[in-house]
Amino acid sequence: MLRFGLFGTGHWAAETHAAAIDAHPQADLVGVWGRSPERVAALADRHGVPAYDDVDALLDACDAVAVAVPPDVQVDIAVRAATAGRHLLLDKPLALNLADADRVVAAAQQSGVASVVFFTQRFHPNITGFLASAAAAGGWQHARATMFASIYQPGNPYGDSQWRREHGALWDIGPHALSIILPVLGRVTRVAAMDGPSGLVHLLLTHDGGATSTLSLTLDAPPAAMTRDFVFFGENGTETVPPGDGSALTAFGTAIDQLVEEIDAGTRDHRCDVRFGREVVEILAAAEAARRAGRTLDL
Repeated sequence: MLRFGLFGTGHWAAETHAAAIDAHPQADLVGVWGRSPERVAALADRHGVPAYDDVDALLDACDAVAVAVPPDVQVDIAVRAATAGRHLLLDKPLALNLADADRVVAAAQQSGVASVVFFTQRFHPNITGFLASAAAAGGWQHARATMFASIYQPGNPYGDSQWRREHGALWDIGPHALSIILPVLGRVTRVAAMDGPSGLVHLLLTHDGGATSTLSLTLDAPPAAMTRDFVFFGENGTETVPPGDGSALTAFGTAIDQLVEEIDAGTRDHRCDVRFGREVVEILAAAEAARRAGRTLDL
């Protein structure tokens, strides 16, 4: 049984992380830490586990951490957890800059802990199968990703998220888009980006081998324009990525499965580990710099 310490008390932490850990036959939720004592107490009471006000005390009580806090807060917790020998189940983006991402990767590699970064779409079996098949087929020349979300409507649990308001769609849903594009088209070598209305950001990427991709992202779309669309274009025509065939809850359960497998097998090569998380941060940071400078940047 893998003992998890949960770091975070927001909607995502409560309804996905905590619920999935509680339901998993090989996981045991042993405590909750957060920045709001009242919310820590409420979530801990809901699951019948201790509430912690000290990060290191919860690290002492667990084998692995599940982290659902803003990315800049996640970095310090992840480094401390890895240094203490605790396995990592982290959220995307891994960090908000490359230096912090490097810190997490270095700590994980030095301690030898297993790591999984929860890019939700990558833990739906039908999407995993599609990406593996598309990568094996090859011959792709271009991909298009459109993610128009609308989180600022009344009642949306993410609308008050300060880090999302500050960093926008690029850093919130950009990681999801890249997690679909990269396994098929490969490493990004050049990045251009520009803004549109209502927080819209467009990315134009060049990949190893010359293929290109375009990403259009916003968190503030008109509700009638909300969409999620991924299409690959190549020698054999076009292929559209299907929607995930499960919920975020079932996907997180799969992430726990895969972390347990990594630990039991002693392997440290998960396709969504902290090194992949760092690769995504590198692209996002380059896109941020490109949109500000108004020019294309090489990676």
